[in-house]
Parts: sequence; structure tokens; C-alpha cells
Amino acid sequence: MTSKGYNLPVRPSPRFPRTPRTPRTLRLICAVLPIVLLLVACQSKGQPTPGVISTTAMSDPAQPPQALIAPTLTPRPTIQPSSTASPTLPPVLPTPTPDIPTASPVTTLLFTGVIVPARCVQAAIDASGDPDSIYAEVHQIIKAADLAVGTLNATMSDYPPHTGCKPTYVLVGNPENADALSRAGFDVMSVATNHIKNCGLANCGNRAFFDTLDNLRRVGILPVGAGVSHAEAMQPVVVTVNGVRFGFVSLGQIEPMAFATVARPGIAVLNEANLHSAIAAARQVSDVVIAMPHWGPEDVSMPNWSQRTLARQAVEAGADLVVGNHTHVVQGVQEIDGIQVFYGLGNFVFDQWPRDHQQGVILQVRFVGDRYDGYEFIPTHVDRDGRVHIAAPDEAAEIMERIRLVSEEIAP
Repeated sequence: MTSKGYNLPVRPSPRFPRTPRTPRTLRLICAVLPIVLLLVACQSKGQPTPGVISTTAMSDPAQPPQALIAPTLTPRPTIQPSSTASPTLPPVLPTPTPDIPTASPVTTLLFTGVIVPARCVQAAIDASGDPDSIYAEVHQIIKAADLAVGTLNATMSDYPPHTGCKPTYVLVGNPENADALSRAGFDVMSVATNHIKNCGLANCGNRAFFDTLDNLRRVGILPVGAGVSHAEAMQPVVVTVNGVRFGFVSLGQIEPMAFATVARPGIAVLNEANLHSAIAAARQVSDVVIAMPHWGPEDVSMPNWSQRTLARQAVEAGADLVVGNHTHVVQGVQEIDGIQVFYGLGNFVFDQWPRDHQQGVILQVRFVGDRYDGYEFIPTHVDRDGRVHIAAPDEAAEIMERIRLVSEEIAP
């Protein structure tokens, strides 16, 4: 017998002393006695006496004798033939266990408005030497998301000089900004933006552009929407979280000088044909497809005709979520055929000073498995030195009211 895979110890059989030799005076009797005993044994052969050790059945003298204890026998029942076959009992089957549905994993995706660590923001970083201070108040929120996605609209390179805190369209920042973004918790960065090739020097070429992509990858942030050619810029970035493949595509429509071509590096060009192509490619390798267009005129809360047309085209192409940016102010939210479209999340990090340009929202989107399950906004305020704050209650209400009014106006 075994127990849980372990053999029980075997007890050795007892050995018994040999019978002493018969004395000489009895040899004659012993010679005759076997004949008598043989006649008796023939009548009772193989019937051991209860309580007596029998060696009759032993064929190997090397084996010790075994004690055979005659059991108390009971008469065997008489089996009577039957004219009918005995009924066959059905097999006893185990009770089926009811299927208990496994709960789908819940995944939180986070998106921010435009990130521009340049001009006055970079000047403040140069003065303090602390690029992490920008995200000190919000980094815990960013890190708490399963996947955090930003939109970068500046270059990060040590080649072009910093502009200082002055008005300019050249938006350049230090490579340390990539490290700060990573430490803040970002995983993916949309870079199909109009300032992603800024340098400010005549001989810069595409150096700042490639430095920016390299610096993001160096710290583990995946850039999406740009590449050495237009074909590469159109490629999706796929991140698997909780067993769900989230695919991102990013295309921009603002600055033709940033557009990629067959032979020129740059960003993916936002138009209907490219939108369909990029989303179709992402669908082949993703469970959830998220389109991130860089679109619309600056400083306008109301999405224009082009944005709304492209939003519908993105939904028709198969996007599961659309999150846009660029306008530097918050825009509205629209549902198209059951798909949520967020037209613009405002500024997250920038030095613009009109009040509505200092405002933005952190968008948190919830998925259960690969199923969209709602969203929420966290209103933010950014100082001119780039420090992001959670908006105070009165300002938060102001931001949300603006989004509500625009959303109601564009609702179908």
C-alpha cells in the first residue's frame, strides 16, 4: 500500500529455529513412521492446521516461511441461474460543477493634454535643475494607471540651444525631459505633432527629431506616429496590458514641414485614406485600437468641421477610441456610433498664460477586458514654469462646464 506517493516500510518476516535432529534410538521408528504418515497425508493434503506454520507450499528454501492463519469460513451462497438478465446499473457520474465565469481584468488608460517642455518651462528647469518638479503633484495619478499616454509637441535634444523664456515658435528642450516623463509614469507618447522637428538652427536638419525619438526610447517610452519614412510613421504601437493588446496610431495635419514621405523622416499625415490604412493595420495586431489625431485650429474650444469629419471616418475605419489634441484648450466630447471621441484635452505642460490655456484635463478611460467601460476627467492647471497642479474646485467646475457646453452643442 502506498500513501501520497510514498512507500510504507516493509516489515521483515520472522525467522524460526530449525527442529533438532532425531536421536539414534528412534531412527527405526522414523523409518516406518513416514509410511504411515503418508497414508494419512494423502487424505488431508494441502489442508493446513489452524495456527500451524506450513512450509508445504514453499518452493524456494531461501524464503522464510510465512504464517498462514486459517480464516473462519462462511458458506458461499448458492447462485441460482436466472431466466432474465440482471439489470445493468447506470454508471455513477460525478456531479457537474457549474461554470463560474472568470471576471475580465479591468485596465485603466490615462491620457493628458499637450506636453511642451520648452521656452519658459525649460528656462525654469535650467534654473532649478529639477525637471521632475513639473510632475510632482500629479505623478502618483499617472503611475496609478495601467498605461499612461502623453502628447509631446516639442523636441528633446542637446544639439539646439535653449531659447530661454521668450516668445518663439521654436520649441526645444533638454533630453532630461524624457527621463522626467518616464519617472512620472508615462509609457507611450504621441509624437505626430507639428513641433516635433523644431531645432532653430539652419544646419540642424532632422537631428533634433531623431534625438527626440531616441531619448524617448532610451527611457522606455514608446513613440507613436513618426519614423524614418511615412510607412514607418504609420505603424501602430501595441502594448499588452492584462492580456489585452492595446494598439495606438497617431497622425497629424498641422505642419507640412513635419510630414514624412517615402524618403523623408517625419510624422504620419492625417487624412481619410491614411486614417483607414493605419487603423486597419492596427486592427490586425490589436484587441483595442486607439486613434490619436493631432488636429484642429489653436485656441478654439469648438471642434471644427474637419475634426468632426475625421472623427467619424476614424470610427467608420474601426477605432475603438479617439483621443485628439493640439488646440491648447479643452474641447468637447462626442459619441459616434457608440465610440467616444475626445477632441482635445487642453494643455498639460506649457507656458501659455491665458487662463483657458493654463487649463486641461487628465482623461482616465476604463476597459473591462477589451470592452470600453467609461471615462472620467481630472481637471488640471499648469503654471508658466510648467508645474502641473490639480485644479482647485472652482476652476475645475469652470473647465468641466466648458466641456459640457461644447459637448452638448456637437451632440448628434
